[in-house]
Amino acid sequence: MAVRYARPRLISSDDKHYRQYVEQYLLQRQNNRAMRPPRQRDLFGGQAETALRDWLGTQLPLAETRILGYEELRGRRGMQRYRELDALSVLDRRTVHVFEIKASRTASAIRRAYAQLQETRAILRLLYPTVYATILLVDTGILSADAIIALMDQEDAPRVPPETLAEVLATLPSLHPIANLADSPQDAQGIDLLQFSVEDIIALAGAENLALDWEADELAADEPFVAPPPSLVYTTEPDPPTSPEPDHPEADDAFPEPDSPFAAALRRAGLSPNAPAQE
Repeated sequence: MAVRYARPRLISSDDKHYRQYVEQYLLQRQNNRAMRPPRQRDLFGGQAETALRDWLGTQLPLAETRILGYEELRGRRGMQRYRELDALSVLDRRTVHVFEIKASRTASAIRRAYAQLQETRAILRLLYPTVYATILLVDTGILSADAIIALMDQEDAPRVPPETLAEVLATLPSLHPIANLADSPQDAQGIDLLQFSVEDIIALAGAENLALDWEADELAADEPFVAPPPSLVYTTEPDPPTSPEPDHPEADDAFPEPDSPFAAALRRAGLSPNAPAQE
C-alpha cells in the first residue's frame, strides 16, 4: 500500500502534543522492553552528534524547530507521526538543508541514512519545494577490503561479510561524497556525504568530553544481561491516535539531545538520554 504524507509542520521540542507523544512512547517502552545500559560506543554516538550539530551551527544558521510532525496516510487510515531531524537549516522561504548524523563502524549505515533522508525529503517538500540533504558520517572503524578478507578467514567469521565503503557507494549513484560543505553540488535530488574521523570529533569536543573506552563494551558483551524486574509504570489514559513509537527510523537507536522532552523523560526513568547506539 502506497504511503502518503499530509499536514507537515516543524515544531520545537517543547510542543505540547509532541511532549505527550514522547511520554506515551516512554510508558509503552518501559512496560514492554528490558533496557540495557548504554554502551560507551552508544554514548559516543550521541556526543558526536552534539559536536557536529554545534559545528554545523558555525557554518549555517540552524533552525530551533527541527521536530517534523506530519500525518502518514495508508489508504483511509491516518496516523500522527513525529521525527527528530538531526539538524535543519532554513535557507529561504522555499529552500531548506536537512542533515542526518551517523556514527558507525559499518558502511551499511550510509544506506540506512540515505533511505531516511529520502523519506524526510518527501515530507519536507510539502513545506519547501527545494530540499538539500547531507549525511554526516563519523567513521568509527569501517573495515577495508583487506580487513574484511582477514575477518572472513577467522573461525568465528560472520555468515555474511560486511560491506566496504566502496561497495555501498557503488549502489547509491546519486550519493555525492564531498570534502567540505562548500563542495556541495546543491543537488535537490541527490544526497551529499561528508565523512569525519574519531580524531575529528575529539578535536571538536575534546577527549575528556567523549566516551572512548570502547574496550569496556567488549568486556560487557561477554556478561549475561539480567533484565530488571517488571516496571509498575502504566497509564490509564486511552491510547492516542498516534504510532506507538516516534517515527524516526532509528527511534530505538537514537535519543535526542539532553534538553529535549524525550531525553528528559528517559532521564527520569533512570536511562541515559545521550545514548544513540551506533550501527
